[in-house]
Amino acid sequence: MPNDLPARGLFCALSTPLDYDGRIDGEAFRAHAARLLAEGCDGIAPFGTTGEGPSFSVTERKAGLEALLQQGIATPRIMAGAGAAAVSDAVDLGRHALSLGITQLLMLPPFYFKDLTDDDLYGAYARIIDGIGDARLRLVLYHIPQVTYVPVTEGAIARLLAHYPAIVAGIKDSTGNLEHTLGLIRRFPAVRVFCGAEQHLPAVLQAGGAGTICGLANLVPRLMRRLRDASAAEAQVKVPVITALVDAVCDGPFVPRLKALLAVTSGDEQWRNVCPPYRSLTGGDTAALVRRATSSGALDEDWPTLRQAAAQ
Repeated sequence: MPNDLPARGLFCALSTPLDYDGRIDGEAFRAHAARLLAEGCDGIAPFGTTGEGPSFSVTERKAGLEALLQQGIATPRIMAGAGAAAVSDAVDLGRHALSLGITQLLMLPPFYFKDLTDDDLYGAYARIIDGIGDARLRLVLYHIPQVTYVPVTEGAIARLLAHYPAIVAGIKDSTGNLEHTLGLIRRFPAVRVFCGAEQHLPAVLQAGGAGTICGLANLVPRLMRRLRDASAAEAQVKVPVITALVDAVCDGPFVPRLKALLAVTSGDEQWRNVCPPYRSLTGGDTAALVRRATSSGALDEDWPTLRQAAAQ
């Protein structure tokens, strides 16, 4: 049976608004998180890949979490990205989150050195868990090998579950490979498995998975909530729609393209700001992206006037 990880359903991989000096805009961060929760997300996951987590310092990430809590968001609705290349930084971030009452951590493997063995991965995660040293910790292992080039292997997962069954509580599979995600659900029934690919949400839920932690919920939380609750018949209609939007936003660097759409839909140009090494999308590329995104129909539920405006 699944353990006591609070997270399930639709968690938004929270995008991070920056001011024109590249600093986290705490007020905008809080407002964005509150809007997403009000519009149907079950929770938020700040400082993952979509949130540009590894591009911020430990100090910046701590301040960002504290800013979110000023909004009064219940801590079970937050899953904080705490992955880092240095084990000591991951421990520091984890201890800070736990001190705030945030017990759910989304944890990349240490990602700078490649070709790691199962023993290497187990040892790194064990050092992090032991270093945090808090029985309240609920760790979600973050598998995104196309970015880290360090896969979280099934051998390492099995060993971690054997030694830390109450701590290792979930897996986020961001490979975009549905069969891989379904295989994790079958092999590790004691943990909650989340997909990163929006279009896989109905299939993952049907197979007994926990849900999704996804970036497009920043843009279309109502559509993603509809997909979360969809009947089999409705899912057949909605999945091709969200897939078309996924294809549009992923046809290039995801973060700048998502932020460009957030700027257009919100009317706040500050949303275009991204952390280096990313660069903001150009005006021409933004216009082409908006045309493609609106033609998919995926924005209609959350931004019903945008299709008409884009056609003018």
